[in-house]
Amino acid sequence: MAYLAGKIAFVLLRPSNLLLLLGLAGLVGALARRRWGRPSMAASLLALAAAAALPFGHWLLLPLEDRFPAPATYPDRVAGVVVLGGGVDTRISAVRGQASFKETMERFAAIPELARRYPDAPIVFTGGMAWNAGARDVPEAQVIAQFLERQGLPAARVILEPRARSTRDNATLVRELVRPEPNQRWLLVTSAAHMPRAVGVFRRAGWPEPLPWPVDYRTTGAPAEIEWPSLGPRLQQLDEAAYEWYALVYYRLLGYTDALLPGPRDG
Repeated sequence: MAYLAGKIAFVLLRPSNLLLLLGLAGLVGALARRRWGRPSMAASLLALAAAAALPFGHWLLLPLEDRFPAPATYPDRVAGVVVLGGGVDTRISAVRGQASFKETMERFAAIPELARRYPDAPIVFTGGMAWNAGARDVPEAQVIAQFLERQGLPAARVILEPRARSTRDNATLVRELVRPEPNQRWLLVTSAAHMPRAVGVFRRAGWPEPLPWPVDYRTTGAPAEIEWPSLGPRLQQLDEAAYEWYALVYYRLLGYTDALLPGPRDG
């Protein structure tokens, strides 16, 4: 229930949806000759103009992506690797019969390289079906198995966990599956902006301190460059950043993470 409530809440709180609802409410109010109608419409238009002109999404993503810097070199040894799902288009994959990915496919593209670099370490992919999945959708793990097979990676090389629907599921279900020992170091692969929440969830779930391996960067790490206003891309980036910040607050309130904004620990 908490999982579904969180997803529905973000649909309503997504900045693009909020601005649209504000504008529609203002239009209805103006037609009904309410005093608040025109100010609401004006506020919606001004907010959209600001979202097109200013890189709010970049500003919100930057501290998330820089929270856990990428290691300068590959560690000599790891006990295993956990790759988080979340970027598979399960519906198109099922209908078209081939793997179809969203913008976060860098998570999955890292699997073959890590499998070759750590031939003795288990590689675990965890990903099930989205909350709004239809009857024709398939679990992410099934799509990843097809993708890796076409990359020439033996099916037995990767352990697939097909039930997880959230970051908390990723941590708890994989922990039950591999039972990590306290002194082990497991590589954790996910998008850079998602890494703070993922690390906090893994800590709370009882994992030994994970070794973050961030991928799928959306910023250069430098201040946003001055560009021509572009509402579509900037509003999309703002939605992505807002989702992660909302999720950090939501997970903390539910006790799923060890801090509001988890960060590196000494040592």
